Amino acid sequence: MDLGCGTGSLTALLARQGHRVTGIDLAPQMIARARTKLTAAGLDADLHVGDAAAPPARLTGYDAVLSRHLVWTLPSPESTLRHWTTLLRPGGTLVLVEGRWAQADGDDRPYAPGAPRLPWAGGVRAETLAAALRPHVRELTVTPLAHDAALWGRVVPDERYALVART
Repeated sequence: MDLGCGTGSLTALLARQGHRVTGIDLAPQMIARARTKLTAAGLDADLHVGDAAAPPARLTGYDAVLSRHLVWTLPSPESTLRHWTTLLRPGGTLVLVEGRWAQADGDDRPYAPGAPRLPWAGGVRAETLAAALRPHVRELTVTPLAHDAALWGRVVPDERYALVART
C-alpha cells in the first residue's frame, strides 16, 4: 500500500517490479494523474481517493505499507502510525521516507491559513518518529539519506531518512 501516493511515482515503481499495489491519496486530481501515469506505462494498481490517515477498513493484510514525506501532514501522527501497523499482515513491513527540513526549525506557522497547527509541521526527526513507532513494531531501523546526492539531486542540509519497521 502506497499511502499519500500523489501522482503515483512510487506506485508505478512498485507495480513495475511486479507488486500488486494499492494507492491512497486525499486529492482526486492526484489519483487521476496516477491513473494516467500507470495506464501510459502499461501498469496496473488499485487506486483510491481517501484519507491516508484512515484508509478504508477493508484494506488490510498488506505485506508492506509505504509512505513518503506524509507523516508531517498528519493531525494525529502517533495514532495514525499505530493504525498503519494494523494494515500489515504479521511480519509485514512499514517503510517511511521522512525528514525534518532545516528551514522549518523555529517556524510555527500553520500549514494553511486558518488551519490548526500540525504536531510535526516541517517534518519529524528520526528519533521522534522511531519513539512513536517502537511500541507497535517488532523491529525498527533508520537509515540516513540526506547526504546521498543521487536521491535528491544534491546533498541537502536537512535530516532525511528511511525508517523501516516490521510487525
